[in-house]
Amino acid sequence: MPSELIDFQEGKVLLIDKEKDWTSFDVVNKIRSSLKYQYNIKKIKVGHAGTLDPLATGLLIICTGKKTKTLQTYQDSPKEYITTIKLGETTPSFDLETEVNNIYSIDELTEEAITNVVMSFKGKQNQIPSSFSAKRVNGNRAYNSARKGQPIKLNPVEIEIYDIKILKINLPYVEIKINCSKGTYIRAIARDIGIALNNGAHLTELRRTKIGNFSVEDAISVDDFQKLL
Repeated sequence: MPSELIDFQEGKVLLIDKEKDWTSFDVVNKIRSSLKYQYNIKKIKVGHAGTLDPLATGLLIICTGKKTKTLQTYQDSPKEYITTIKLGETTPSFDLETEVNNIYSIDELTEEAITNVVMSFKGKQNQIPSSFSAKRVNGNRAYNSARKGQPIKLNPVEIEIYDIKILKINLPYVEIKINCSKGTYIRAIARDIGIALNNGAHLTELRRTKIGNFSVEDAISVDDFQKLL
């Protein structure tokens, strides 16, 4: 048995930079199938910590073999994101997965008002997740019901924003860096910022840059992983 295969079966932690339009499960399946093909094996455990939406990019922690038992540790770690929010519009999914359903004037919005609202999100709060999220409801992913147009009610969840910083304001766009607890939905933060401004908002870009002490700067693409094999 190749020593590399033994390493993967004993367990490895892989840092993957997820591409846009890939689901987190797509990444897991691609890595699992690559390992099975490379080493001509029928089965190997592969899992991920912290689901990223298809339109999001960035750090995804993948564990193989016995290391899959440690996934919850990474799942529970703080996360860092850089996101771009567009003010003056809403979408049902709070991002670009669905089309704009409401338009608001942003003529009265000032940088001072935007800054004050964004900074007010620092700290503990109850957040209602997006119905298009991967949160499980009665054993099913919420987004499955939402994409079928079926109404679904999600209960508030306590989250914490450890740090939030505006990187750039170029109306109608606001670029923000967020460091937050597990279970935080950045799309829901965009929704709530829009509401707090008596306006509307949705995500146009989302990138996860850190999970705990791991950084996307140290991650590789799925293609690069396959080449390394």
